[in-house]
Amino acid sequence: MLIVWKTADFTDVQKVIVIDTRYKEGKPQEVIPAPGIISASPFGGAHAFPPTFAIQQAGLTVPGIHGALASLGVGHSGMAAAAAASRLGLSGLAATGGHNVLLVSNLNPETVTPHCLFILFGVYGDVMRVKILFNKKENALVQMSDGTQAQLAMSHLNGQRLHGRAMRVTLSKHTTVQLPREGHEDQGLTKDYSNSPLHRFKKPGSKNYSNIFPPSATLHLSNIPPSVMEDDLKRLFASSGATVKAFKFFQKDRKMALIQMGSVEEAIECLIEFHNHDLGENHHLRVSFSKSTI
Repeated sequence: MLIVWKTADFTDVQKVIVIDTRYKEGKPQEVIPAPGIISASPFGGAHAFPPTFAIQQAGLTVPGIHGALASLGVGHSGMAAAAAASRLGLSGLAATGGHNVLLVSNLNPETVTPHCLFILFGVYGDVMRVKILFNKKENALVQMSDGTQAQLAMSHLNGQRLHGRAMRVTLSKHTTVQLPREGHEDQGLTKDYSNSPLHRFKKPGSKNYSNIFPPSATLHLSNIPPSVMEDDLKRLFASSGATVKAFKFFQKDRKMALIQMGSVEEAIECLIEFHNHDLGENHHLRVSFSKSTI
């Protein structure tokens, strides 16, 4: 159990102390001051915490407990992302704080675009900005909405193949992706998606957090209009050059279906190409990775 309290020394410098109390059979066994946690706080206020308590400086990993997160100023989307991380077996919620920018390397400079990274990384969080580096186009910066979403994206996409190359995804030293200065053209390599209608997690407690899965060869399709048949969707996905191995509508809800591609890499590229595809009748296809097989 983590205990946080405030003390003051004789110089009236307020300090925050976090200790790890371990219990066995209902009795405290050991009290260990967490390394690097005790530090003078220059912030005033009732709890001597900064407006956002920057626990990442201590390298602390906090279990995904909603009450504790709320007390540390983590918002609804952060708590939902933390719950998703816990459900997916990630080792707790890494309190990355400002580390919401990812460095994506080993990209194919001939085919990668900001839009394709926006759609792919958007499966795991709301992408705010994307910048493909001007002089090293095999590298890009992807800014997520918060640190937990960045962790989710990194844990699921690092090592996955995109356009024939295995991506490397790490946390960036940058805290934000800078937009080009006015009058400076960067060939469309930097895009701002902060107001995009395609964000999957913008609603607090979005149910999409319960449908986050690793990339897989089987894709989940939804928002299919009644006029679109199985053959229509199979032809659509095959038009990308991918192999369609199986297809199945949901029995209880024909607006949803599963489609199995020839490989995980093909499924990734189909998700990028066909998510938000206009199927007519004011229906735009929604595509995500599925945990199921056909």
